[in-house]
Amino acid sequence: MLSKSIVFLLSTVACTVKAFAPNGVSSLSFTTVSSTLLKASDFEVDVIIPPSNSGLQAQMKFKPILDVPSEIIEVRYKLPFGLDVAPKNNLAVVTKDGAGGEKVGDVLRYTSMWSLGLPQGDGLVSSAAAFSGGIGWQCSLFDVMRASAWEQVIEALVSNVEQRTDEVVLLFERPLADTE
Repeated sequence: MLSKSIVFLLSTVACTVKAFAPNGVSSLSFTTVSSTLLKASDFEVDVIIPPSNSGLQAQMKFKPILDVPSEIIEVRYKLPFGLDVAPKNNLAVVTKDGAGGEKVGDVLRYTSMWSLGLPQGDGLVSSAAAFSGGIGWQCSLFDVMRASAWEQVIEALVSNVEQRTDEVVLLFERPLADTE
């Protein structure tokens, strides 16, 4: 039975990226949503799926990619938003601190992405819409590490437009501060 929670069990692979830096920044929030002290520990993160009033939540579990202890930082921007990310060692790395809380050196792991698809769920409305071919815009979380080309990352980021949503969600992996 499907519920309002969407469960993702995701793994990571390396990708090749280029640079991305759109203009215009409007911050909504900055939250540390999980941390790990050992490289082998998985991140377990609950993320509210856009738009902000959707009521949908993704329960995610994925492995860290950094070779040092790290944490996941959730950043939400009102639209339009700005982001300074560039390629470094096959990762999408933040090059300039952002108003939403991302910091230089953070690695972009996930972004909200909109695509056309059939309605999901186990209710009468979603079943009827599926049989009638009713498609609509749906939001998911795009795994930046699975992108085979930078264009896929760009498409995911720019799919977050005001006609579909009021915010974009970005998950960054950040090295933990030295605790010595």
